[in-house]
Amino acid sequence: MIDGPILLVILAVTIYMIIYLTAYLKMHPFLVLILAAFWVGFAARMPVGDIVKTITTGFGNTLGGIGIVIVCGVIIGTMLSKSGGAFSIANAMLRFVGKTRSALAMSLSGFVTSMLVFCDSGFVILSPLNRPLSEKTGTSYATLSVALSTGLLATHCLVPPAVGPIIAAESIGANIGFTILLGILVAVPTMLVGNIWATRYAKKFQIDTKTEVVSENELLKKYGKLPPAWKAFMPIGIPIALIAFNSIVRLPSAPFGEGGFKEAMSLVGHPATALLIGVFISFTLIPKFNRKTVTDWVGTGIVSAASIIVITGAGGALGAMLRVTPIGSYLGESLASLSIGVFLPFLIAAALKTAQGSSTVAIITTSAIVAPLLDTIGLSSNMGRVFAVLAIGAGSMTVSHANDSYFWVVSQLAEMDTAVAYRCQTIATLWMGITAIGVVALLSVILL
Repeated sequence: MIDGPILLVILAVTIYMIIYLTAYLKMHPFLVLILAAFWVGFAARMPVGDIVKTITTGFGNTLGGIGIVIVCGVIIGTMLSKSGGAFSIANAMLRFVGKTRSALAMSLSGFVTSMLVFCDSGFVILSPLNRPLSEKTGTSYATLSVALSTGLLATHCLVPPAVGPIIAAESIGANIGFTILLGILVAVPTMLVGNIWATRYAKKFQIDTKTEVVSENELLKKYGKLPPAWKAFMPIGIPIALIAFNSIVRLPSAPFGEGGFKEAMSLVGHPATALLIGVFISFTLIPKFNRKTVTDWVGTGIVSAASIIVITGAGGALGAMLRVTPIGSYLGESLASLSIGVFLPFLIAAALKTAQGSSTVAIITTSAIVAPLLDTIGLSSNMGRVFAVLAIGAGSMTVSHANDSYFWVVSQLAEMDTAVAYRCQTIATLWMGITAIGVVALLSVILL
């Protein structure tokens, strides 16, 4: 397998190829991503057998983690849409925040949810609210989608007990309490920058939805009334609560012990199980309940989920291929010789994130690289370790693009084409990362 600077050329060509084939030649993203994965393998001179095995394993592992979640989430979204429940929730949210703040409402929803729920699961759960909010307020669908996705990403990368930050804190030896407090302090302006990008830039894009959209008036005429907001929220709220509580139960301190209760929560609190429970709860929203309606609506959701699933899996295949090449390690080793304080962990994490796609992998890998260098870069104090974790988190969101399964979850559920997703989602994560490391650097000057 090749090594050295040529790896960066391979990465650059891969990104260009994905954009060109999807945006200009209009090839289906699934085919493009699989072709890109093969290109990376051949360009890096991997054995042919390893190339095929890596692609199929990466595809399967990605869908093993998120496939059922996507299907169940889309089914719940279908139930909310067809029953009018999504409009009931949208009306309740607008009464609370006002019509002019719908994008901020989605940012905050994502911000809170992702502290305990993976951002891809959070987007699947909450994205059905975007369409009715867009219809009722006139806010761009792209704006609401980007506001939600960036709100989710801010806490996912910066605030324990989200998986990445808490692993980094344990690996580096940072105080969890201070990491949470300062993580929130950094995540708030980071979320707001994502919201500003959504409201000022993403609003320029008109998304031509392929999803059948039925107006609130049509649903009222058909059914006479819509489900109450509290009932409509149950298929969303209960899965979030189960996943969040499972995260608390599984904390290293084991607040509820190590016995049967923890095992039970690991079952019902797993995202796949929690969303499946949400599916069955969503059946209560059907105005005139009968087996044919249930079967038809579930079938509609499964068909809608199919394209999202295969594209997400293909993104996982590309990410897996990039992870087994030396691209990430080459970037990390090249940057590790620099002594630039909090900017070193940021740059290493950003390089790893951009190279291989996974924020969690970028955080874990960077933590292992940075831990022995804390003395050298002046971050070995108790507070310095906290800032190292936050700098890593800032880098781990920079940037989300085609090798990141979250990029495809967002773009496909929001019905963005690849070029629009790069402009809306990828550039948003760039500004978020820059903002986050800027705030981290400022706080480190004040507190170190």
